[in-house]
Amino acid sequence: MKKAGILNRHLSGALAELGHGDGVLVCDAGMPIPDGPRVVDLAFRAGVPSFAEVLDGLLAELVVEGATAAREVRAANPAAAALLDDRFPELGLVSHDELKARSAGARLVVRTGEARPYANVLLRCGVFF
Repeated sequence: MKKAGILNRHLSGALAELGHGDGVLVCDAGMPIPDGPRVVDLAFRAGVPSFAEVLDGLLAELVVEGATAAREVRAANPAAAALLDDRFPELGLVSHDELKARSAGARLVVRTGEARPYANVLLRCGVFF
């Protein structure tokens, strides 16, 4: 048994399969999940686990070279916008519809229990060397 890091076996295994350039969508409970990507659904109850908890757990284990979010997050969810700006100084912003379209190309979707709007980000994996 692992003693640290992400303990969820489905998520840990899915992360180990990612490579350079792969997309990972971290999303709130309301985001439509496209057909195609592998999905690890962590949602338990409204707000549990939070977008911030899951994002920070993923960032502790992944190399991320880029991130894209919906520009609507700025007005609709200032807390999520501040979190994203803090974690990603060069955050790319697109319309929510464009983010949904791009998420179809993700390799992995991680659904949180977040119940505030636009708490979604599409991560692009990098390499550690």
